[in-house]
Amino acid sequence: MARRLPSCVLNRQFLRTLIFAVTAIVTSIAAIAQAPAAAPPNPRDIVGTWQGTLHIPSANRDLRIVNKISKDDKGALKVEDYSIDQGSQRMVATSASFEDGVLKFAIETIQGKYEGKMSADGKTITGTWTQGPAGLPLNFDRANADTAWAMPEPPKSMPADAKPSFDVATIKPSVPNRPGKGFGYDGHHFRTVNTNVNDLIAFAYDLHSKQIIGAPDWFGTDLFDIEGVPDIEGRPSHKQMQMMVEKLLTDRFKLAFHRDKRELSVYIVTVAPGGPKLTETTSGPNDPSGFQLRGLGDLIVRNLTIAGFSTWMQSGVMDKPVVDQTGLSKRYDFNLKWTPDESQFVQFRGTGAVVPPPPDDPNAPPSLYTAIQEQIGLKIGPGKAPDDVMVIDHAEKPSAN
Repeated sequence: MARRLPSCVLNRQFLRTLIFAVTAIVTSIAAIAQAPAAAPPNPRDIVGTWQGTLHIPSANRDLRIVNKISKDDKGALKVEDYSIDQGSQRMVATSASFEDGVLKFAIETIQGKYEGKMSADGKTITGTWTQGPAGLPLNFDRANADTAWAMPEPPKSMPADAKPSFDVATIKPSVPNRPGKGFGYDGHHFRTVNTNVNDLIAFAYDLHSKQIIGAPDWFGTDLFDIEGVPDIEGRPSHKQMQMMVEKLLTDRFKLAFHRDKRELSVYIVTVAPGGPKLTETTSGPNDPSGFQLRGLGDLIVRNLTIAGFSTWMQSGVMDKPVVDQTGLSKRYDFNLKWTPDESQFVQFRGTGAVVPPPPDDPNAPPSLYTAIQEQIGLKIGPGKAPDDVMVIDHAEKPSAN
């Protein structure tokens, strides 16, 4: 039979245990009291979301700008820039710094830069956005959960296996001598400006006009503005836009052709000695690509492979097909500035654009052949290569609508 301990013994053991527990708690509280207090957040830390309005006097338009600023695992500053009234497209600064209360960042692909001074309380930044010859005031406020502007939803992509057509398409003669030329996608609308049939074929089939055999003269002279709405919801990929233009050429221009292969005079793009000087794109895998001419010889390339760059160069700049032999497969962002010669931008003639003669200014950009080597580490030069050609069997001018 188990022997019971006297109650006084139990009480003494319980008391010793209780005293030990209370002593441990008091010791912990004392240690906490003696520990240094955690430092409050630094109000002048640049990390956070900043928002401000950029006024464009020439267009009498206000653009809301949001900058999301963070640091990577190495402590380097990262600035993500959004012009939310122009969509949800993200642009990542190619350089950024914050020293002595001054924020500086640059976005090379759009040739833009910002410099601003943070206020003493860390709530505002007063500065200037520069994109071109003159700067514009751009001041930012630090945003929080209550004040942050709603970010636009990114456009949903068209299903990858979709084969869209234009549900509605209008084709009209272009306004005579109106400057510019281009293809673009705006909201739910595909648009072209000052485009001839050679341009449309170049876009749809990745061909140069010299790869189009047996075409009537009006392929290169008659200019059209086209607007179309796809018959499938979502933003089409580049291939899907090409598919829609192919169908438009068949339906509205009654284009019929057959393919052949011939040896042609071309320009060949290779890697220059010393290797490429290219920066991989900061765009996401589903972000659109860009080939934008701010002027003849002032090019911004965004999220393009060198094969894609070569295709756009042959369709919009060069007088012969352009063949990529670099072996580079990644996507890049870069700028290219050069002084055009008379052989370039033939595609823009008739649109009010004139290629000026080479300037006497010693500070003018170099020729394309020098610029492409010095600025992006590639070479472009003449050569011969077998290439695809399109032989025209039939085509008709479209009726305007």
